Amino acid sequence: MSLLDALRWRYATKKMNGKVVPQEKVDQILEAARLAPTASGLQPYQVIVVTNPDVKQSLLPHANNQSQVIDSSHLLIFAAWDNYTAERIKGVFEHSNKERGLSSDGTAAFEQMLINLYAPKTAEENFQHAARQAYIGFGMAIAQAALLQVDATPMEGFNGPEVDKVLNLKAKGLKSVAFLPLGYRDENGDWLVNLKKVRRPAEDFFIEFK
Repeated sequence: MSLLDALRWRYATKKMNGKVVPQEKVDQILEAARLAPTASGLQPYQVIVVTNPDVKQSLLPHANNQSQVIDSSHLLIFAAWDNYTAERIKGVFEHSNKERGLSSDGTAAFEQMLINLYAPKTAEENFQHAARQAYIGFGMAIAQAALLQVDATPMEGFNGPEVDKVLNLKAKGLKSVAFLPLGYRDENGDWLVNLKKVRRPAEDFFIEFK
């Protein structure tokens, strides 16, 4: 299946049947999110994987009681850094240099440039930037799930501060950004499953300057 075929196949599944997604497929979806590009390679977000039924149930009322939260096989929660800090940026460069066998001297100027770039900004400005990076990985995960014919439902309809409390994200310096329940569509219980996929026509969607 090509990527375009996979994207035509997928839809925002409204009802899942509770079937478990094989771990090897979940691992590929998570790896797609990990390999996603981010600004300056900082990867300012993490992916929380929830399979515990009790944790899912505790999240349900904070996600407008959307059944995919508890009917999913795996609930992925994308959470962005609450701020860019010198410590976090230095940590990224230390890891990168170690993996590449490089001296820190060669990247010191770029590292300091990034620290100088983010330091004057407010925590909220930096969080919003980090959240936009998380959405790149979010999109990659959705596409990889479609390629594997695993249903995934992108969700923003949740109370972030309450979700953060349940998962104790503040202590980790994170804020929840998006939910991605993974599972399989309930062919009989999902009202959307047989409806035609509709998007804006290409002539109304693309703007070209020739």
